Amino acid sequence: MVNIVDISARVGSVRLKNPIMSASGTFGFGVEAARLYDINRLGGVVMKGVTVQPRRGNPLPRVTDCPSGMLNAVGLENPGVDRALKDELPALADIYGGPIIANICGFTIDEYAELAARFDGSDLISALEVNVSCPNVSHGGMTFGTDAKAAGDVTRAVRRAAKKPVWVKLSPNVTDVAEIARACEAEGADALTLINTLLGMRIDLRSRRPVLGNTLGGLSGPCVLPVALRMVWQAYEAVKIPIVGMGGISSARDVVEMTLAGASAVQVGTAGLVEPSALVDIADALPGIIAGMGLNGYGALVGAAHG
Repeated sequence: MVNIVDISARVGSVRLKNPIMSASGTFGFGVEAARLYDINRLGGVVMKGVTVQPRRGNPLPRVTDCPSGMLNAVGLENPGVDRALKDELPALADIYGGPIIANICGFTIDEYAELAARFDGSDLISALEVNVSCPNVSHGGMTFGTDAKAAGDVTRAVRRAAKKPVWVKLSPNVTDVAEIARACEAEGADALTLINTLLGMRIDLRSRRPVLGNTLGGLSGPCVLPVALRMVWQAYEAVKIPIVGMGGISSARDVVEMTLAGASAVQVGTAGLVEPSALVDIADALPGIIAGMGLNGYGALVGAAHG
């Protein structure tokens, strides 16, 4: 008799058929991936980051590779909240029936509150992911995520503007992630997502100039997994709210490791850029890994590595 493994997951009140979600900024608005496979096989879809006004993003080049990963400096290119709500979100909801999470990116606290209120008014959105951690934009983004008070101020403003679950996306470019995690929890965050990309750069030997048009970019891919695991572990020890783990996940074994560290679900980004089917491949492989550990459900893994 074959044991059926339950790989459903929960992030607070948000229920997922499996713990695999797309990571914002690596999946567009979902329609592109739907041309390649049935995205309904995913537990959740996190939309591309949206700002109040449309953004053209950073100058080219925006992406370069590096050992075991990549650097990106896209700079939050997006069509703005009006078009996202009018066109992109309904198009995604037409083809995807699972939870849709809006990723919002402000340059002031008032912008975060405005974006939260706008997306909160949509019945198509299950939760808000508040990006206070983008490392490749100026005057916002990571500025809010590297200071506990600033991160708390943004969380408070979004919490007041929205009734939907609020997930705050934290930066790894900090000295003490636990302090920032606690500040967001204290101001009403329902969950935390971490990590965003690590700040990095590369230099071209011929030109003797930075490779990226923005000079600095965000490092992602398998090389950041140990850092992501460490920070998820620390956040889990610091707060009682759920954590969504991400950073370097490229296999079902990575998902299990991240879950043991404290994640209630995960997001996969760079692996899906390398191999578009990676997200569904990981979801398909997960039951076998869990069964091989002598378990019949994903939930038993959450935080199990902690004493």
